[in-house]
Amino acid sequence: MDNNKYVCVIGWDDFNLNMIRQLDEARECIFFPGITFGEMRKKDHVDIPGLLKITEDRIREAGRIDAVVSFFDFPASLLVPLIAQRHKLTGPSLKSVMKCEHKYWGRMEQKKVIPDNIPRFQAFDPFDPEAYEKIGFKPPFWVKPVKSYHSYLAYRITDKEQFMICMKEAREKIGAIVEPFTQIFEQFNLSPEPGRIKEQMFAETCIRGHQCTAEGYVTDREINVYAIVDSVRAANASSLIRYEYPSRLPETVKQSIRDLSRKVIGQIGLKHSAFNIEYFYNTKTGHIRLLEVNPRISQSHAAIFEKVHGVSHHEVMLNLALNRRPRPLNYQGEFNVAANFLLRSFRPGVVQQIASEESIMALREKYPDMRLKINVQKGMNLDDLLPHQVDSYSYELANIFLGAMSRDELMEKYRDVTENLSIEISDSGTAKDNHSVYQKIK
Repeated sequence: MDNNKYVCVIGWDDFNLNMIRQLDEARECIFFPGITFGEMRKKDHVDIPGLLKITEDRIREAGRIDAVVSFFDFPASLLVPLIAQRHKLTGPSLKSVMKCEHKYWGRMEQKKVIPDNIPRFQAFDPFDPEAYEKIGFKPPFWVKPVKSYHSYLAYRITDKEQFMICMKEAREKIGAIVEPFTQIFEQFNLSPEPGRIKEQMFAETCIRGHQCTAEGYVTDREINVYAIVDSVRAANASSLIRYEYPSRLPETVKQSIRDLSRKVIGQIGLKHSAFNIEYFYNTKTGHIRLLEVNPRISQSHAAIFEKVHGVSHHEVMLNLALNRRPRPLNYQGEFNVAANFLLRSFRPGVVQQIASEESIMALREKYPDMRLKINVQKGMNLDDLLPHQVDSYSYELANIFLGAMSRDELMEKYRDVTENLSIEISDSGTAKDNHSVYQKIK
């Protein structure tokens, strides 16, 4: 008799799969791909029924399915409840996941329980020539698609002229991400309001301060926030440059974040799922504002949890899918602090050179704990990363995961690594002398 658990992975990729296979629970599991990361991201237009068919074909090939997991955003986050429902597996409902993924619907739910902890917001149609006048509050404010990820097509607006320029780009690109998402309401007969609003974007007032993410899980009766990670932004205040753990926020602030998280997750009705919720804490006013809710673990945090706790929070995700209560994450890792550094380019261009295998091997020998994930290849146009790995202001070239005994040591290790991990990129334009202009990213 086969006592193994057959686990379908939505968004199959080597980096995350290697981490999952290190878990104690993995010894009893046979993992197989429902959809690979490449299949999920290779097309401009997301075809949910097509992805479901591929997954169902692979489930039949595997012979059985006992659990379904994912650590990625749309469309993976929506395929999980659909597969779970079809095969009567433990997992969240599609409606609760949609309340998280549909940013406007999510704001409406949040407003019911934590109205003082969210920004003002207003949906609008980017194709409406009078959209700017209809928003109802003055800039600066952010505009976003009702569905997005990695801050794609999200812009900080300072005046009407900039708004009109951004809307021109949004009108050209928004259909690829919003239309397949909103079609789910029709295909799966979900509640008509407010998820089926015709407005494809919404505006919300700016929130500022110390950014962080609460990682948690919910069973059928328990909502538990087990970690808070700091998100550090670049000098332009828009692009993230590292995730640092543990958070340096005061314990009183952390407790308020846990309380807010329980209220929001309870209102949404999410169950049998991991979640992460992003917040801003204003150190001057003491106010906490919620940015967004994601019905999954943040895979960006997995390697840094492993360094501090001795195990990644893939363990939380897997145990929930197997209908087990996750175990507490004890501090049994090698390091006191850890970070995921996001190496970015703030200009477009073509990758001319990446660090050699020799230099990478030398770094691995010097820092055995380092995990490195390079997102580009020689000859790649950075625009090819769109829309899946970048925000509207930068390109995510690589992730560098490091641990240390102190924050000062952590930052020193990072500086040393980047000195030996340069990526050369030519500007998409040319200089006046017709020679390519290079930026060396460190």
